[in-house]
Amino acid sequence: MKSQSVRYLLAAALAAVPGAIQAQSDAHYVPGIEGIKCATLPPPGFYFRDYNVFYAAQDLNDGAGHNQAPPNFQALVYANVPRAIYISDYKVLGGYLGGDVVLPFVYTDLSSTGPGPFHGSTFGVGDFYGEGTLSWHPGQFDIGFAAGFWAPTGDSGKPTSPGLGFWTPELTLGVTYYFDADKTWAVSELNRYEINTKDRDNQDTPGQAWTAEWGISKAVSKTLDLGLVGYFQTRTTDSSGPGAYANYPYSRVAAIGPEVNYFIESMKLFVALRYNYEFMAENRMQGHTVALVLTKVF
Repeated sequence: MKSQSVRYLLAAALAAVPGAIQAQSDAHYVPGIEGIKCATLPPPGFYFRDYNVFYAAQDLNDGAGHNQAPPNFQALVYANVPRAIYISDYKVLGGYLGGDVVLPFVYTDLSSTGPGPFHGSTFGVGDFYGEGTLSWHPGQFDIGFAAGFWAPTGDSGKPTSPGLGFWTPELTLGVTYYFDADKTWAVSELNRYEINTKDRDNQDTPGQAWTAEWGISKAVSKTLDLGLVGYFQTRTTDSSGPGAYANYPYSRVAAIGPEVNYFIESMKLFVALRYNYEFMAENRMQGHTVALVLTKVF
């Protein structure tokens, strides 16, 4: 691999630190935070969800998926992401109208012993997200649609900043299908598409990004679901601007892993624990995502 490409990868890793947990710097959305029944929105009511997401990586891959990380390269990100969800009884086009808001708190630590040793860590408020939703539940299906935006509320411009520094409209569409009448077997797929705007720090416009999450699950009891989950994320268009690597191969990543989801009836609390192993990564970090998600029903 040419030294220029190595330098680009290292620069991309530094630039991607605010989005390291999101798998690439031109994507706000965090893959792996949703799992089994990822496309299913709840019935009318108010809900509070708390995501605790850990991402760790030691590999920094080139376009062929080969590790080109500098010596002792390590990236560690923890995000606590509270989310308030409201689904109303009001219907639009036959679907329940709802909405939710998200404000992440992100800790990032990035280090290497060389060449040019570096170490940096930051904790701060990330970028705000809000969306409106429509949800349908016909027969054996759950269908969800959303339109929202990311706002650059977090600090940006430094390697470990929690914000990305640009606005991003986002569209979401997903479907869950239940194989049996009792709805104990389910398969779900959720798509999110991000349209990035100009970065306030360098005047570049990152390429658009697509994220797909999926899950297959079995309800083994009234309160316990087990399943297999995964995600795929990729940039879909060239970046533009004075510093953009428009012709550099797109970054992409794929992951798979298990999930356990348990409902504590006395507390009206769902507890989900999932792990995603990134088995493929190109032009980005390759690592592991662990998510502990708590959902309170009011």
